[in-house]
Amino acid sequence: MRPWELLDTGAVPGDGAELRLLRRGDEFSIKSGYAELMNSRMHGSEDALAELACRRIAARAQPRLLIGGLGMGFTLAAALPLLGPAAEIVVAELVPAVVRWNQGPLAVLTGAPLQDPRVTVHEDDVGHLIQAQQAAFDAVLLDVDNGPEGLTRTENDALYSNAGLAAAKAALRPGGVLAVWSVSPAPAFSKRLRRAGFRVEEVRVRAHAGRGARHMIWLASKS
Repeated sequence: MRPWELLDTGAVPGDGAELRLLRRGDEFSIKSGYAELMNSRMHGSEDALAELACRRIAARAQPRLLIGGLGMGFTLAAALPLLGPAAEIVVAELVPAVVRWNQGPLAVLTGAPLQDPRVTVHEDDVGHLIQAQQAAFDAVLLDVDNGPEGLTRTENDALYSNAGLAAAKAALRPGGVLAVWSVSPAPAFSKRLRRAGFRVEEVRVRAHAGRGARHMIWLASKS
């Protein structure tokens, strides 16, 4: 089998963990230590995150979307064709190297969505952007870490806490939707969403074109 080629490394701000971007032929992987965080062959659930959320706001004249976690750019790339020319998409990505990789070698995977004039990138914790906004977004999409109960960084726990959900709800416009990706179900998180006053739908989606692991997406609508 063809060996992996190391293309670049990047540090996670705050905790100093190292991410590695690797390539094997036309396949890309992002790893932290021995753990694979993302693989370019397995993005069906990232596509679904965008499709399910954008379907709910596509009729709005000037939809504004916040994506927390750029990853390999698949969620952003899936959202763009579903929204009109007046849409605005804000992407929050904590790791500068991930932004750099999407502007460079990963752009071939997704058609370089960061070049779309509707897109603005903030190299920051998405939680900071959420807390700074009031009734600013029609949809907030969170693909941060492995989900509410699969965290690899304890700092991400605040996003999924009661206070984090209250902040997300406040950042949404009336009828807006909070869409959350997770590697696995989390019944306690579903209950927390409902306690926060959201109408909640749970959707299981495949990781890769109808095959592979089933991931969870919550669609939490603001009344």
